[in-house]
Amino acid sequence: MILHAKPLSQKAFQAFGDVIEVNDEAEKISINYGLTQRYHALATLDISEEAGQGIISVFRSSPKESCQINAGKGQLTLDCMERHPLSSQAFYPLSANAYLVVVAPAGEFDVTQLAVFLASANQGVNYHKGTWHHYSLALGQTADFLVVDRQGAGKNCDEITLDNKITIHFNLDKRSD
Repeated sequence: MILHAKPLSQKAFQAFGDVIEVNDEAEKISINYGLTQRYHALATLDISEEAGQGIISVFRSSPKESCQINAGKGQLTLDCMERHPLSSQAFYPLSANAYLVVVAPAGEFDVTQLAVFLASANQGVNYHKGTWHHYSLALGQTADFLVVDRQGAGKNCDEITLDNKITIHFNLDKRSD
């Protein structure tokens, strides 16, 4: 199976979660005596299942060995997916690098429902509870992500191995709608 990454936007991603992005549509609140603009409530966390607690972590992700980039165009191969049935999970890049977001709707995994997005360094994502996703897909070089998710009782990570590997094509020059 071959998939092509499309630009990440709130409209295209809404079935899977929230796009965390500073833009003109975000609610802005002036704070700190007018010296700071708070871009308010860019994502809603869902972490309280089975008395879960919110935590903040940094994930340092290296590119997959299968990732190849040449003249801004690239491809990589996927062989697994995961979901968190008890909570949402938010990622925000701390590095100035584009990255890939691969998702499928919550419920029973259906490979035909996969969607691939190319995210810019100023866009984060918050996966809805149960949304299937690939782990962080750094492109070209190691990248750090600020991650807000859940810790607590209960099994909160289901992983599957894909029966057939999936190849994703992306173009780093196409990061916006």
